[in-house]
Amino acid sequence: MAKNIREEMERWEKTTLNKVISKSPEREPSFKTTSHIELKRLYTPLDLAESDYCGELGFPGEFPFTRGVQPTMYRGRFWTMRQYAGFATPEETNKRYKYLLEHGQTGLSVAFDLPTQIGYDSDHPLSDGEVGKVGVAIDSLKDVEILFDGIPLDKVSTSMTINATAAILLAMYIAMAEKQGVKSEVLQGTIQNDILKEYAARGTYIYPPLESMRIVTDIFAFCKDRVPRWNTISISGYHMREAGCTAVQEVAFTLADGIAYVEAAIRAGLDVDSFASRLAFFFCCHNTFIEEVAKFRAARRLWAKIMKERFKAKRDESCMLRFHTQTAGCSLTAQQPDNNVVRVAFQALAAVLGGTQSLHTNSRDEAYALPTEDSVRLALRTQQLIAYESGVADMIDPLGGSYAVEALTDDIEKKSMEYIGKIEAMGGAIKAIESGYIQGEIGESAYQYQKEIETKKRIIVGLNQFQFQEQPLKDILRIKPEVEQYQKEKLARVKKERDNTKVKDTLAVLKKAAQGTDNVVPPILEAAKVYATLGEISDTLREVFGEYRER
Repeated sequence: MAKNIREEMERWEKTTLNKVISKSPEREPSFKTTSHIELKRLYTPLDLAESDYCGELGFPGEFPFTRGVQPTMYRGRFWTMRQYAGFATPEETNKRYKYLLEHGQTGLSVAFDLPTQIGYDSDHPLSDGEVGKVGVAIDSLKDVEILFDGIPLDKVSTSMTINATAAILLAMYIAMAEKQGVKSEVLQGTIQNDILKEYAARGTYIYPPLESMRIVTDIFAFCKDRVPRWNTISISGYHMREAGCTAVQEVAFTLADGIAYVEAAIRAGLDVDSFASRLAFFFCCHNTFIEEVAKFRAARRLWAKIMKERFKAKRDESCMLRFHTQTAGCSLTAQQPDNNVVRVAFQALAAVLGGTQSLHTNSRDEAYALPTEDSVRLALRTQQLIAYESGVADMIDPLGGSYAVEALTDDIEKKSMEYIGKIEAMGGAIKAIESGYIQGEIGESAYQYQKEIETKKRIIVGLNQFQFQEQPLKDILRIKPEVEQYQKEKLARVKKERDNTKVKDTLAVLKKAAQGTDNVVPPILEAAKVYATLGEISDTLREVFGEYRER
């Protein structure tokens, strides 16, 4: 059969194809993905001639999970529609959460403001001008109580995009759930808790890598028994992709970070099968549709092999790469913002065809500001249209078996593994970050992508081609300056009304734990319960761990 196909393809090229090309040349001498993988003109069964179906693709819900982590995928239930939201005060964000839930969102995803992300209270001098701007401001347990007021935590899954202060926000969430009468054992959700990508691409770190990794593994150990249904980390390629890396680099750098977390947990005395099933991942979905679908499938298969072959995981659940997807914020343009609706729809569809477990769709106005209610509703409707009207969720892995998709899946896996090999030769992800290697690779890819846009080798509709004179978008969401003063006043009341002796005592216990080898999460939880602030808890750890300064 292969011989016949090869002969027929040669005949087609010499006759039908060459006749057309001689009269009308192709647009480019060669076509490549964003990862510089050469795209063939045509893919055929010859590209899969060496493929082992059962070994490399298999069946959904079974190793190596190329075709999905669940046996029925979306025929059982749809992905979690988890719109990322948070702005201004907990009161305003609580209203937005209830609005989204009323319109069919199935999970919450919390965005925190910059001071909260880097461990400063709203009244800290470094917080000036940043309170509530890029997310919700959280100073103490009081704010978390307001944020989730009227939201049943035993029924809603919550994701929190928080890293350096992840242990503190998780503790406040647990304490608040207890006040609702919800035990920590039934809580479902995720904390990002991925500090390595902060050093590589995002910058909201506090402590040095070694101490940060200790907090990460302390969270693993704590949640294993106390919050067993919680995803203790969301290992994130999203921010590296937003910073400019390619699809292959996103897979490679994300999984390299994943390897570092697994190794750290094992060194801390945890058995791989006791925590691996609670690891989650977070990817970006960009514009190159087929490459993105193949990227998700390659990542899933590669991680399964790493867990089984390298870490000797015995349980299938330990080998599953379960992931959340967010559409590409960096692909949105301020020019012709309605085009963003189309971009996001394509990206969301690629994520679904790639087998995502949850999804956030960006809003049309996010190149200007945080989204308005109207635009975030349209973004949510985009997911609902894919789920209920497109039909793509009615079968499992509908692009599986596509010659092009399978060939690209193989290419991305191979090239990602080459990157991981380089990183391992440097001593692992932490060493590669400390040496600047990963940052340098991301920077070079970002430069090349921007250069392609500026030279019009890459067309961005409305940005460098097909422009017209237009008025700036109106009615964008603006955070009022009064938000900062309101948060400061509320924080002052909390400090006045709480038992400050208990606060002092719990922080002393936390400091002692940090100085020794005890798990720091239980004393953080006790401090949160007595309304110690996020800044006070962070400062206690700063005293012991110090702060990281990038070289």
